[in-house]
Amino acid sequence: MTETIMTRDETIASTSASTSANTSDSKTARKAMIDSQLRTSGVNEEFVLGRMMAVPREDFLPATKQALAYIDRSIAIPAGALASPLFYGKMLIEAAPVRDDRVLIVEGGTGYLATLVAPLVSSVKTVSADAAATGKVEGSYSLVLIDGAIEQLPDELRDCIEEGGRIVSGLLLRQVTRLATGRKIVGQVTLQPVEDQGIPVLHSFDAPKKWTFS
Repeated sequence: MTETIMTRDETIASTSASTSANTSDSKTARKAMIDSQLRTSGVNEEFVLGRMMAVPREDFLPATKQALAYIDRSIAIPAGALASPLFYGKMLIEAAPVRDDRVLIVEGGTGYLATLVAPLVSSVKTVSADAAATGKVEGSYSLVLIDGAIEQLPDELRDCIEEGGRIVSGLLLRQVTRLATGRKIVGQVTLQPVEDQGIPVLHSFDAPKKWTFS
């Protein structure tokens, strides 16, 4: 049997070639995601496609899940979930972020959404779903993005939206998840469904169960 021993330089060259191939594969997968999932579903805004092309989804997944990065569904991970590409594409369209926006992101557990949004706005603050649901949020924001579906919007989170500010979130309504948007007007915020989508549910925002009598 012949044993092959690689020199240090050969090992570095091999690793570099492998990294380059992986990078190329990732770009190809992102391009396919844009062409087959986003454009075909009406996501054609260049700022959205540019950000989703620029950010590798696999970087926000554990190694065991990276091969699934570009499927058209959400991917569960121990910390939460990475939602589908379409969810993020449609969320960015509805949010229409501008350079002056101060953004609060309620995390779904990956950090992907914050990375997409950060170059488009003035500032981004992230908070966990548990913290947001229990009122542990400070500051005032022109845009709130929730990386998942919620059953109810807590008063404390509503209060963090400045007058005239916007919110885009998943919404769980009668066991169906939908993308939804809202704007704060005279201190009130109502989430209006935009379209049905499969969206990971953030159970920190579950509504209290009501007693029923048969």
